[in-house]
Amino acid sequence: MAEQLSNEFLSEVANEFGTPVYVYHAEKIKEQYHKLLDAFKHSNTRFFYACKALTNINVLKYIKEIGCNIDCSSINEVMLALHAGFAKENILYTSNNISFSEIETAQQLGVNINIDSISNLEKFGKKFGHTYPVGIRLRPNIMAGGNLKISTGHRDSKFGIPLEQIDEVLRVVKKTNLRITDLHIHTGSEIKDVEVFAKGIEVLFDIAQYFPELEIIDLGGGFKVAYKPGDEVTDIELLGKKVKEEFDFFEKKFGRRLQVWFEPGKFLVSEAGCLITKVNVLKAAPTTTFAGVDTGLNHFIRPMFYGSYHVIDNISNPDGEKKKYNVVGNICETDTFAEHRTLSEIREGDLLVFRNAGAYGFEMASNYNSRFKPAEVLVKDGKAHLIRRRDVLDDLLKNQIEIV
Repeated sequence: MAEQLSNEFLSEVANEFGTPVYVYHAEKIKEQYHKLLDAFKHSNTRFFYACKALTNINVLKYIKEIGCNIDCSSINEVMLALHAGFAKENILYTSNNISFSEIETAQQLGVNINIDSISNLEKFGKKFGHTYPVGIRLRPNIMAGGNLKISTGHRDSKFGIPLEQIDEVLRVVKKTNLRITDLHIHTGSEIKDVEVFAKGIEVLFDIAQYFPELEIIDLGGGFKVAYKPGDEVTDIELLGKKVKEEFDFFEKKFGRRLQVWFEPGKFLVSEAGCLITKVNVLKAAPTTTFAGVDTGLNHFIRPMFYGSYHVIDNISNPDGEKKKYNVVGNICETDTFAEHRTLSEIREGDLLVFRNAGAYGFEMASNYNSRFKPAEVLVKDGKAHLIRRRDVLDDLLKNQIEIV
């Protein structure tokens, strides 16, 4: 098991590279990937890292190094994957309300493609017919995930082709002689209940009969990770057993052996990452004490956007007296990371670490308030490597065109 980076080591990283800084632990990513491999070792399964969670090119290269495939949500992510050295057959591109030209580019690059609208499916069929295998992303009408903002399979979701339109899908497939090799669903993030995946399997098996060239059932991602002690997580061991049972039964009944694909993102990188920040000021108020830090929602938006909980540790004073604080940012907006959180006594200049920040942390960062994006550091084999320098003023100006 990959050991958690020590407080002393994280303090050294902060001192060397400054704060705020994102730190990723390579061996933890590898450990998470091997948990998946072990849980599904008895089934015909492939995993594609959902790189929207974290796309630093060094992380992508490491994902490739440990043997994982990659899932992309945009053509630019496909380009990054190719730049990182992934073979085209190990890249999956799942489109979502994009122009057909982006799908054409993906086809030219030779990657695996999932299409999520009847309009683009028909355009693809008219242009490529049976010459290029393609997948269909369906909306299974299954409510799942931590909250509505990260649930993608319910009846009001923008994602995928509604199951109610399967007759129209079949009309397009027949009319254009499409070669459908993959049926895909993704119900949401932070799925705790294995039965959600079982329902998805049932949905796709029910319509698999209509696609004689089908090779793959793609169940998306959404494995739940623990944000605090005692959190319920996805039982991937149980899921692995369930997948084997269901796919073995399908093969026995219909004489067709299908492969199952998953796209874990957060599961691989969330626990591997943290954000280190420094306390700028303490403000006493009648009901609380504010600990104001040198980062904000511009660097880490998840708590304000999703209401997500992240463990916060004071690594400068870990054994200090326990007190309650509101940990807040330095942006000209309400950017609260934690309210009435019990922490070791905080002093100005202390270093705080936000745990479980590897997924959708830097990836959703911005230059709001014209503040610089933070540095990123990858820890591999016990050594800290700078993999993105902190912004400087030129980064704020580089794409602007001054006309006077």
